[in-house]
Amino acid sequence: MTVNAGESLWEKNPLHLKSFSNCLQLKAWARDFLPHNTAEKQWGAQVLLKQSRPSVTVSGSSASMACQVSAKTIVHWYKQHPGEPPKRILYVSGQSPVFDDSSDTWRFQVRQHPTESLYALTIDYLTPRDSGTYYCAYCGYYNKVFGSGTKLIVSGKLHSRPANFEILQKEHKNQIMYVCLIEKFYPDVIRVTWTDKGNKIVEGDNIVKGDAWKPTKEDKYSISSWLTVPAEKKDENYYCNYEHETGKESVTKQGI
Repeated sequence: MTVNAGESLWEKNPLHLKSFSNCLQLKAWARDFLPHNTAEKQWGAQVLLKQSRPSVTVSGSSASMACQVSAKTIVHWYKQHPGEPPKRILYVSGQSPVFDDSSDTWRFQVRQHPTESLYALTIDYLTPRDSGTYYCAYCGYYNKVFGSGTKLIVSGKLHSRPANFEILQKEHKNQIMYVCLIEKFYPDVIRVTWTDKGNKIVEGDNIVKGDAWKPTKEDKYSISSWLTVPAEKKDENYYCNYEHETGKESVTKQGI
């Protein structure tokens, strides 16, 4: 098979790619058979993966999690247990998934959105052994790139949104510390970020994020994050944001 410069490898013959079991084999084939610079274009461009739900808590017989992809590519799905490396379940090239273990074919399905680059992994006949973190991934030019992951929790306990969400502040000498407090949520998987008034994520050594913790006699979690800024920036707006499987919210330090 030949692919002309500027032509999409995936559109040319996506089903042909099922014969490649890993990224190294696929890229080795590309170096040998694609025209000059085409392989670099196919794998050099950055593909963004977005797994919007940090966790999924279910007590029923099936669960689904999605991965949004910014460009056409082969999508891999991995499962990871705590303390173990991720293990690939399948990959999708064309319309049908290719499984690493044939015994998974009757429980795992991947559905692609007809008009969007969105891949939904569905697991049927759930058992507690299916609990773990599931990652979508693609082959970058030099390595495999993973999404942020979605933790699947198979449990009889229902999820619950945070009962309290606020920013506290304390001024000390020439600095101001903002403490974002998020209390009483389940499960413990939550993403916390700080943004400025332009909705730009604030990063650096001036941010400290604690681990989720649970009081001894409670079954819900709390977490806090600290942002420290110079006192001369006290009139600037900063926002604390969280993403939980129950939804997203933001709060500003204004009005405190």
